[in-house]
Amino acid sequence: MAIVSFQLTATDRRSAARTGLLHTAHGAIKTPALLPVATLAVVGSLDPLELTEIGAQMIMANTYHLFLRPGTDRISDVGGLHHFLGWSGPLMTDSGALQPFRLDVAHGRVDDDGVTFSSHIDGSKHRFTPEVSVDLQEKLGADVILAFADESLPLGDELHAANALDRTHRWARRCLEARSRSDQGMMGIVQGGISNELRKKSASYVGALPFDGYVIGGLQSRPRADMHRLLESSLANLPPDKPRHLANVVSPEHIFDAVERGVDTFDCLAAIQLARQGTLFTLTGTVNITADGFREDFAPVDSECRCYTCLTFSCAYIHHLFDAGELLANRLATIHNLAFMLNLMDRIRGGVRDGALREVHGEFEARWSSAGG
Repeated sequence: MAIVSFQLTATDRRSAARTGLLHTAHGAIKTPALLPVATLAVVGSLDPLELTEIGAQMIMANTYHLFLRPGTDRISDVGGLHHFLGWSGPLMTDSGALQPFRLDVAHGRVDDDGVTFSSHIDGSKHRFTPEVSVDLQEKLGADVILAFADESLPLGDELHAANALDRTHRWARRCLEARSRSDQGMMGIVQGGISNELRKKSASYVGALPFDGYVIGGLQSRPRADMHRLLESSLANLPPDKPRHLANVVSPEHIFDAVERGVDTFDCLAAIQLARQGTLFTLTGTVNITADGFREDFAPVDSECRCYTCLTFSCAYIHHLFDAGELLANRLATIHNLAFMLNLMDRIRGGVRDGALREVHGEFEARWSSAGG
């Protein structure tokens, strides 16, 4: 068996949803799966033991940020990212392609060879190419790494989208040629902006290359109807025997939408970002725990949630922590939001396995929508 491989275990007869096992050098994960994001080699305020206790199977780190600090050479010198952050399970890293445009809007520049950008920390100049990105990710040592892509895409500009897509496809081949480690899998990137035809073209091209899986990029924050359409176009021509990853999921309902169209894994930074703001997930929608109405609410955040936060503390206490600016507020909120999402993934896997995914989805939507979530 290859170091990274995908084993299909069940399919849903009423949709394209499936369950599987993604095998890596650090173990296998059950899919569909959510990957908590460890941007700077830490998932919010949680340590690896807490992540394991709430059900995290695999986490995702950020190559751009780790390159800038503490530096990929430093992480490599201590044995790689697993050792550095104390995580023994599977790891994924992104390619560092998006941040030069998100964090260096004024100066990030792309050409046919790569991307030049200024550090958002100290303004120092740097350059990423496909070969540099692969080298950095190999030094970090994640189990699954991502191909470098042109992320400069303005979504409404189809000519720019076509040019960026051609560049991404050329870079995909360069990434494959630059690989030197046999213990890492590599995923190719499917893009195409908001064009169905470009996304189908991208899926056909990247799907024909010898990647170990595929990432659907550029769909974050899209209207739900657009996301459905673009997901279907992106997935249409991908090999069914390899895993599909959706980048930057922002809401629980989007996970159901993507799973039913054949997506296997997701990364989600939004759950952590919302937790820091006091926005918490419940089965009947999101709540803002900092609102005055929770000051004397001594019930748990979600009476059906079995996470440490909900089993131990009241809304009033968590409200107090946010009001007082206590660090524990972020940790308890993050535990809850990630536990909510990971439990949702468990329910989705059970729905596919038991042939009841439509019912699980329907129940979730009815309760989530009832509160305007």
